[in-house]
Amino acid sequence: MEQPHPVLAAFAATAVWLVVRGAHRRYVPHELGESRDVLPVLRDWATLLGLLAVIRVLTGEASEPALALLALSVAPLLTVVCSKAMHRHLTALRREAQSVHRVLVVAEPSAADDVVERLAACTDHAYVVTGVIPVGDGHLMSGVPAMGRLGDGRLATWDDDRVPVLAAAEQLGAELVLVAPGAMLSGERLRCLSWALHDAGLLMALAPGLTDVATRRLHTATVAGLALLHVAPPTRRGAQLVAKSALDRVIAGLALLLLAPLGVALALAIRIDSPGPVLHRQIRAGMGGVSFTMWKFRTMVEDAEQRREELTAANEQDGPLFKMRRDPRVTRVGRSLRRTSLDELPQLVNVVRGEMSLVGPRPPLPDEVAQYNEVEARRLMVKPGMTGLWQISGRSDLSWDEAVALDLSYADNWSIGGDLDLIVRTFRAVVEGRGAY
Repeated sequence: MEQPHPVLAAFAATAVWLVVRGAHRRYVPHELGESRDVLPVLRDWATLLGLLAVIRVLTGEASEPALALLALSVAPLLTVVCSKAMHRHLTALRREAQSVHRVLVVAEPSAADDVVERLAACTDHAYVVTGVIPVGDGHLMSGVPAMGRLGDGRLATWDDDRVPVLAAAEQLGAELVLVAPGAMLSGERLRCLSWALHDAGLLMALAPGLTDVATRRLHTATVAGLALLHVAPPTRRGAQLVAKSALDRVIAGLALLLLAPLGVALALAIRIDSPGPVLHRQIRAGMGGVSFTMWKFRTMVEDAEQRREELTAANEQDGPLFKMRRDPRVTRVGRSLRRTSLDELPQLVNVVRGEMSLVGPRPPLPDEVAQYNEVEARRLMVKPGMTGLWQISGRSDLSWDEAVALDLSYADNWSIGGDLDLIVRTFRAVVEGRGAY
């Protein structure tokens, strides 16, 4: 059946797509380039399809549904590609101190140092601290210039806080005043400070000290005049967990079928390169510390486990993890497999069996788990994964503390949309081969 008005339909679909994206605040200046998540784009696309379906019924539009759906699939694809390109461009600019917001921090010295350290440790955000106003006694250790000092609040008047903060903000050209509440910054004092800042046209933000919590787990409420920040618990059960498990198994099963020829070729290469079995099996700790047998293509000599003890002194990794950049036990084919992460393909079987997930913390060895403290043990609250934040952030180049922090962040904040984004970003990390040895 011919489509009577193809150009008009294309313009209508484009207009509706722009309206949907605009209604969801995707084009707000401070949001552009900040997010590269796939799930919001898919939600917008679902809304677009719903609206166009209604318009189709009302107007009697007669296009072929399958052809129309194929044409409309370009919208989310191009949007995701453009969002990722914008994010990379924005990140590159911020590494050169461009496209950033100048921030004045107001807090007690220890809290101010912590805020400055955390913001300085990352370059993918818009905040650059240009000055600090410490509250109360104490010395700043961050090296950021102090632009005055506020008293402990016991005898503070309106002007005692307002005048130095506004003067510092004007001197620095600050666009945001970031306040970390504490014992010396009471609710009433914060309220008066917010009045002064807002009257002067400045933005104010509060840093409550809560770290590594995804935005979607936070929401605010006002009760009896108190502003409350609610923190939702991590997802440990429910429909989303069931969907994640089902998606893992379906994707892993399809991947096993599609990659079977590649697996056979890799098995032949391993057998030709060195004596020993094609597959290496190892006991790892899964969710809740339950042990399971993890499969990998063998990348080391046959007696690698027996030789590990003699190499302990050459360990280049801190913490209980053992890693060597030039491990003499790795075979020639094994080095290529590790660099490309192809040695991990047999773990798809573990995913199908439900012992692992496509995305999750690195699966640890039982002797590593035996050395975990209470905090590190929280990594075991979700299934280990074939890839995760550790893989796209440097893999073996990470310190133990950095790897643990990434795993804890994933365990508390995972989502299906985040998993899909991590899978896409894993392909780039594998191509670059950074931290793989």
